[in-house]
Amino acid sequence: MVDNPLHDRHLPLTSVSSGKGHEVLADVYCYPVQIVNVYFVADPARDDWVLVDAGMPRCEDDIIRAAAERFGKNVPPRAIILTHGHFDHVGAVVELAEHWDVPVYAHSLELPYLTGQKHYAPPDTHAGGGIIPSLAGFFPREPIDLGARIRPLPEDGSVPCLADWRWLHTPGHTQGHISLFRDSDRALLAGDAFVTVRQESLYQVFTQHREISGPPRYFTPDWEAARRSVRILAELSPKVAMTGHGHVMSGEALRDGLRCLLNNFEERAMPDR
Repeated sequence: MVDNPLHDRHLPLTSVSSGKGHEVLADVYCYPVQIVNVYFVADPARDDWVLVDAGMPRCEDDIIRAAAERFGKNVPPRAIILTHGHFDHVGAVVELAEHWDVPVYAHSLELPYLTGQKHYAPPDTHAGGGIIPSLAGFFPREPIDLGARIRPLPEDGSVPCLADWRWLHTPGHTQGHISLFRDSDRALLAGDAFVTVRQESLYQVFTQHREISGPPRYFTPDWEAARRSVRILAELSPKVAMTGHGHVMSGEALRDGLRCLLNNFEERAMPDR
């Protein structure tokens, strides 16, 4: 047992500085964009890769450049998969989908926020204390409009263009939030169902102090659903977790950290109020 199971001492402190990508698995590349991670999924020797999430607004040039370095110039992804529609996960998706001329997939419950129909609810600017929740009222929450490019994920749990992966409905942070899981090596792309940095703390975001935490409190409206989603993911016994915010975690620290989060969910995840 580690002294504090929320802290991963088994992985090197790989930088998650914006614009400095790193290979997590042979076929999964993490590319940080300011405060959020996007993922390129495919062996770099192949040309049928998929982008998971689309980062912050106006980051499309950075993502296009990083993809060209990974896969070669003029090698577009086959699709873009969105874990959910919050601004820091869809910031460049319209521009990227148009540039690459590719479809975008998301859960059917998330489509109103991706077709210009529905705004997200206002954030809880007191959730978790700290500076970031107090600033959350300025974060964009209006919908984007992907038009005909957006498509619902297949109901059978399969992931378009990623035959070895399946998607799981992990709501709470948003109604249509999803995570991706690969059974062969128990690799998990968790989105914001849980994260590995306490996103409410500006200091922790800057230092990237590794700590398994619940979804960002200020933008999570359904805490019972969020708890169930963490339980679903923990019961998969993932060997490696790649989240929307924070460092990759794996092994004993990941297992014990998820157990600790579940056993102390009210204290470690939910707002005081």
